[in-house]
Amino acid sequence: MKFYKVVLAAFIGTLIALVINFFIKVGVVSSMISNLSKSESETSATVKPNSVLYMKLDYEIPDRTTDNPFGNINFQTMETSDATGLNEILRNIENAKTDANIKGIYLELSSIPTSMATIQEIRNKLIEFKESGKFIVAYGESYGQSAYYLASIADKIFLNPEGAMDLHGMASQIMFYKHLLEKLDIEMQIVRGPNNRFKSAVEPYFLDKMSEANREQMDKLLGTVWGQILASISQSRNISVEQLNQIADNLDVLFNAQKALEYGLVDNLYFKDQVLDELKGLTGSNKSINAVGNANYAKSYKDKNVSKNEVAVIYASGQIFDGKGNEEQAIYSENLSKTIRKAREDKNVKAIVLRVNSPGGSALASAIIGRELDLTKEVKPVIVSMGNYAASGGYWISAKADYIFADPTTLTGSIGVFGTFPNAQGFLNDKIGLTFDVAKTNENADFPNFTQPLTEFQYNKLQEMVGKTYNDFTRRVAEGRGLRQTFVDSIGQGRVWAGADAIGLGLVDKLGDMEDAIAYAVEKANLGNDYKVTEWPKQKDFFTRLMESMNKTDELDAAMKQKLGVYYNYYKGLENLNNNTGIQARMPFDMVIE
Repeated sequence: MKFYKVVLAAFIGTLIALVINFFIKVGVVSSMISNLSKSESETSATVKPNSVLYMKLDYEIPDRTTDNPFGNINFQTMETSDATGLNEILRNIENAKTDANIKGIYLELSSIPTSMATIQEIRNKLIEFKESGKFIVAYGESYGQSAYYLASIADKIFLNPEGAMDLHGMASQIMFYKHLLEKLDIEMQIVRGPNNRFKSAVEPYFLDKMSEANREQMDKLLGTVWGQILASISQSRNISVEQLNQIADNLDVLFNAQKALEYGLVDNLYFKDQVLDELKGLTGSNKSINAVGNANYAKSYKDKNVSKNEVAVIYASGQIFDGKGNEEQAIYSENLSKTIRKAREDKNVKAIVLRVNSPGGSALASAIIGRELDLTKEVKPVIVSMGNYAASGGYWISAKADYIFADPTTLTGSIGVFGTFPNAQGFLNDKIGLTFDVAKTNENADFPNFTQPLTEFQYNKLQEMVGKTYNDFTRRVAEGRGLRQTFVDSIGQGRVWAGADAIGLGLVDKLGDMEDAIAYAVEKANLGNDYKVTEWPKQKDFFTRLMESMNKTDELDAAMKQKLGVYYNYYKGLENLNNNTGIQARMPFDMVIE
């Protein structure tokens, strides 16, 4: 009886806590909603004279800022954060160039957990900003490698005297599951095209280290990206590439701020108060510094362009899946196809810039999206801007665009196809004691079936399907890029290329960012100065996002990401063992370059 009383008490206590928590959230949300009734002048930000645009980029930077009237709020914790997207960061820097109230930019950097191509686009925009004659100051209590790459463009770089700098070169660590699957008695049955020797996404299932082909492509890829970083730092800081490599090899500046100063990597070793004094001098302030963050600064100005002519920027970010889903988390064929179709049929849209930031995914979904883009290209220009990734399925949907821009450090190509079909018979029969039997009308009525291995006939059929899909892929690239299909096969075979190398192969037309792509689209559509840029798809309203934020799967994923930090990618790799079956056009899902 006592046991039931304890259980009942625990249940009632939990129920009361949930109810209280619900009403607290309702109260907070209601309070925020009341702010919507304020006038625009009350809710928009005001920039004071002699202000500094303050950028603390300590988060994974998305391509697009979430459209949220209350800022970037986590409805599980009711905390807000300044997680401004790349689109708004670039607009802020552009606007700050001519804003008389902005005297300069202050970068407070430590680590930037985002991909190199995104950082490079911000860095390029800061180079343009320096043409205004305004200052850029960077400070870090310590500098991660990516953070220092961005900071190196600053006029003055300050490091905490007790801080550290991580400059060690680039590496990519891949997790292999071969021995795990053997222990579990699970066989991952893999079907690859005959020439897909670089399609390394499947290697973790049957190898315990990189193949020679994969190591070859990774060495080339890392060398190209690292070379781009060194060349940029060398130019900004007037330190030779040879010396930078020596510093990296010897870990000379790791935990040694004084060495960083001696080598000229930083200009002074300052504590935060000294940096603030420096900013006061640069802004002519004797009191506090007027600092405005990215999120607030974006509210201080508006695009007053009233042109009816639109250049539609369509965002395609994440893995590619079949059907419908949350398009803010991934690319779903039905969602993205509908968006492209709407833009094609909209008479005001004169050109489209497809912003691709995807490692690929479902081959079928990629083909469906590609078809909509092909139809669109017949009636208006379609320009591709590649972000961090535009590989495999991401390249499939890009291949037939009128023109392709990529960053030097974009990961692209990976033209290849594979299929994975798990056989868990040993695990189910021998490990946990489950057996299965089946009644069927036809020989292959139960295909595919993870409780038994593929028959030779079934494997050959899958091999035929993968071969056809790879042929379709290489033919699409050849037609879209004006190349021989045999040549596409020779540079394909699943191989991943950096943007700087892809341009020489004909996979990319020009190195450039999204602004370059927009400018080219304007030119192709003969719009002159009579146009405005719109962003597609339309973002979900606040209440829809609120309900989705209560999704327990998203909550668990966010919690895992916060707790695991850099190890989150390995967790996702294990999770993808279950999700990535069937015919895939995708680069390695657990490739981590750092």
